[in-house]
Amino acid sequence: MAERHTYLQIHPNDNVLVALTDLSAGTAVNFNGIDLVLVDNVAAKHKFSLHEFNTGDEIFMYGVLVGKASQYIPQGGVITTENIKHASSDFHLGERKITWQQPDVSKYQGKTFMGFHRADGSVGTGNYWLVIPLVFCENRNINVLKEALSAKLGFAKPRGYENEVDSLVEMYQTGKSVEDILNADLQMTPAQHPTRKLFPNIDGIKFLNHELGCGGTKTDSDALCGLLAGYITHPNVAGATVLSLGCQHAQAGILRDEIAKRDPNFNKPLVMLEQQQLGTESRLLHEALKQTFAGLMQANQQSRQPAPLSKLCIGLECGGSDGFSGISANPALGYLSDMLVAMGGSIILAEFPELCGVEQELSDRCVDIPTADKFMHLMRTYNARAEADGSGFYANPSPGNIRDGLITDAIKSAGAAKKGGSSPVAAVLDYPEKVSKPGLNLLCTPGSDVESTTAEVGSGANIVLFTTGLGTPTGNPIAPVVKLSTNTKLYNRMPDIIDVDCGTIIDGLETIPQAAERILNYVIEVASGNIQPKAVVLGQDDFIPWKRGVSL
Repeated sequence: MAERHTYLQIHPNDNVLVALTDLSAGTAVNFNGIDLVLVDNVAAKHKFSLHEFNTGDEIFMYGVLVGKASQYIPQGGVITTENIKHASSDFHLGERKITWQQPDVSKYQGKTFMGFHRADGSVGTGNYWLVIPLVFCENRNINVLKEALSAKLGFAKPRGYENEVDSLVEMYQTGKSVEDILNADLQMTPAQHPTRKLFPNIDGIKFLNHELGCGGTKTDSDALCGLLAGYITHPNVAGATVLSLGCQHAQAGILRDEIAKRDPNFNKPLVMLEQQQLGTESRLLHEALKQTFAGLMQANQQSRQPAPLSKLCIGLECGGSDGFSGISANPALGYLSDMLVAMGGSIILAEFPELCGVEQELSDRCVDIPTADKFMHLMRTYNARAEADGSGFYANPSPGNIRDGLITDAIKSAGAAKKGGSSPVAAVLDYPEKVSKPGLNLLCTPGSDVESTTAEVGSGANIVLFTTGLGTPTGNPIAPVVKLSTNTKLYNRMPDIIDVDCGTIIDGLETIPQAAERILNYVIEVASGNIQPKAVVLGQDDFIPWKRGVSL
C-alpha cells in the first residue's frame, strides 16, 4: 500500500507541487527543507509554486518545461491561466536512449486470452461483421440495412427509455402542467433482453456511417479508404459489406489496394456493391441482404481459442483529462505498456498535439534515426499547419481540462505521455498506417477523443484503454474501450461509464505497479469476452474518421 500525501512533487526538477486534496490559504508546507505558506486556496489537482516566480521565469513539471510566468507569482501561490502561459522546449535529433528497465512479467509467462485467430496471424478480441458506406451518399441505405438486420438477428442494443416516454405522454394527456412534468420522478425501466442471437459466435453487426468519401480532397478520400481497409482487415472483424455509389472519389479499387497493402493474402468474406452499376435501390439492398447473410453464416463458424498475450495490441487514449491523469491512471497504463512490450505485444500511443513538450524524450527513445526523424517531422508539420490556420498545439486544453488543473498544453502533454511507459519507440506511424511491429508505436492522430480512438483501432488496436478524469462516454464499434478513472470521486459519480478506478493511487491504497497488474488482469478478461466494458454494454459505437485538417 502506498502512503497517502496531501501534495506531490512529480519529478525532482519540478518547481511546483500538485495538491492531492483541497488546501486552504495559510496552510504551512514543508517540502525537502523548504518552508512555505500557501498564499491562495489550492483546489485538488491544481499546482502551487515552490519558489517565487518573476515574469518570464520557467516553470517545470514532470521534469520538462511546461510554461512561463506571465506575471509575478509569490511562493505558495496557485498556478492559473492568469499567471502562466504555455511554453515548451525545442527539440532536435539527439542520441539514442533505448535502454530501459523491463518490468518483471514472470507471473504472466504462459498466460493466454481467448480470441479469434485470423489467417494473417493476428488474433481478435471480438468477432464482428461490418457494413460500411464508401461515401456519405450511401448512409441512408446503410441505415435501412441496420433496421432490417440488427433486431431480427438479435444484435440490437435495448435502450430501455420507451416506458419513461409513455409515462410523460400519459401525464400530458391527463392535463399535467409543465411544472408537474419537470418534477416527475421517472423510474428507469430495466432494459428488455434482445432477441436471442441467431449467430452466437458473432459479437455484432456494426454500421460505420461517416460524412466523407467525396466533395473533399483526394488526400481525404485516400485516407478514408486506408482507414476503412484498417477496419476490414482488423483482427476483430470477420468480414464486411461495402456499399459504393460509384462516382465518388473514394473508389472501390482504392479500397481494395489499401486492403492488399495491409493484408496481401486477404481472404475474409467481403461484399462490395455499387449502386450505379446495379440500378435500383431495391436491387442493391436485396443483394446486400443476401450476401451479408451468407457472409454471417461463414463468420459464425469461428470460435474463441487460446492466444498468447503477445497477440494483444492495445491503444492508449485519454479524454476529459484532469490534474490527476498524469499521476494515477496514465502512469499505471505506462507500466502496463512496458509489461506488454516485455511480453512481445504491441502498444499504440497517439494524440500528437498532446505530446507537445516531450518530443525530445520520445524522439531519443526511437530505435533508429529514421524513426526519430519521422516523429519530429510529423510533430513540426502538424503544429505548423495548425498555426497557419490561427491555432497551434497551445490551444489543445479544453475548458474542462483547465478547470481541473491542466492549464497549458505542455502540462497536459507531459501527463498524457506517461501512458507510453519507458520502452523504446519501435515505430512511428502516420494516419492511417497499420501497426506491423511489436513494441511501442507512435501514431499521428488528433487529440480529439473519438477521432483518435477511431484511428488507433484502424491501425490495429484490438482493445483500447481510455483514461478520464472528468468522464467521457465514448466507445468504438469493434474494439472494446475500457474506461479508467483518474480519481475515485468520478468512479463513484459515473459508474455507468467507468470500468476501473485508478483513484486508489491518489488515495495511497495502491502503487502504480499494483494498479497496472490489476488493469492487465481486467484486460485479459475483456479480451477473452468474459467481461463487457460499459462502452460495449451501452452500445457506444463512435466512429469519426479524421479529415486531415486541423483538429486538436
